[in-house]
Amino acid sequence: MGTVKERFHYGWIILLVGFIGVMGALGFGRFAYTPILPAMKEGLSLTYTQMGWIGTGNFIGYLIFSLLGGYLATRIGPRPVISAALVLVALSLFLTGTSDSFEFALAMRTLTGAGSAASNVPIMALASAWFASSRRGMANGILVSGSSIALVLLGPLIPLILEGFPGYGWRVSWYVLGGTTLLIALLNYLFLRNHPEEKGLKPFGEPVKILPSPSAHSFSLKNLYASRALWHLAAIFFTFGFSYIIFIGRKYGLALVFLTQGICYLIFGLMKSDAGYLLSTILFGLSAWSVPSIISAAVGDTVGPRLAPAALGFTILIFGTGQALAPPLAGRIADFTGSFTPAFILSALVAFAGMTASLLLRKPTIRP
Repeated sequence: MGTVKERFHYGWIILLVGFIGVMGALGFGRFAYTPILPAMKEGLSLTYTQMGWIGTGNFIGYLIFSLLGGYLATRIGPRPVISAALVLVALSLFLTGTSDSFEFALAMRTLTGAGSAASNVPIMALASAWFASSRRGMANGILVSGSSIALVLLGPLIPLILEGFPGYGWRVSWYVLGGTTLLIALLNYLFLRNHPEEKGLKPFGEPVKILPSPSAHSFSLKNLYASRALWHLAAIFFTFGFSYIIFIGRKYGLALVFLTQGICYLIFGLMKSDAGYLLSTILFGLSAWSVPSIISAAVGDTVGPRLAPAALGFTILIFGTGQALAPPLAGRIADFTGSFTPAFILSALVAFAGMTASLLLRKPTIRP
């Protein structure tokens, strides 16, 4: 009996519940919009411009609260912030289904974006508290895959609901997503814990004895956002946002991912054939969500578990800035040149810049 207890670590419960939390925060909160969009547009008689603004509202809410959610989690702990934010996601998803106007739908989707960020950022930061540095890449990789699994589930589910409830299936879809996310919020509240110490444990994978590091407490909320190391990581994340694994290390892992994505963008822009598009899609699919998980692990290595939520929120803010700048710039380039090929070449160059910045990363002096 004692052997089983020693082998099992509560960090795996944190990982499972966090994984489900990411499904609700991102999978349901952000990515469910696309398959529901056509039916919702028809049901509310919206224009394409209005639908675009509803998507933008969700993005703005996410961008603002990525920083605030991380800060609050650092101040009062991830568990209450995650639970409350997921309740906000659940309620706003449900209320989106009751929309009878563009303005109300926009307000609800903006609130959903806020709740998505305020829950997702602290969930990703939990890996820094519950897993030793050598295991954080694996833990963050599992967490970030929650949104992908949600997409796999939503792919067949949403069309079934739309078919089963002609004319108002889009409303039922939002009700189902809201109700499911509320259950996820309850699950997170019941099982999440802020730190291993609450269970009388050390982070999973941590050696029995760790030599104290003189720099382990060199970061505080006052100097966190002035850290050159954090800005370096944020700049790398910016290149991912702009240019949109078993790890082999933070530095070389990131460099390999950006190299793969840069090649992917070049192929897509220059090889105008079905084979080129297929190859580009495969390369992107193999590498797309590696960057967030590696960045999350690297942030935890750099600032330590206590400040990881605030620091991760900051890097996501910079990442979101890259996401915001790229579409209008790509559109302007396409309008000017009459082709999207130069825009894809630009994406490749930015990805290669991310690769170069990744190779320049220094090993953190903190030993969390």
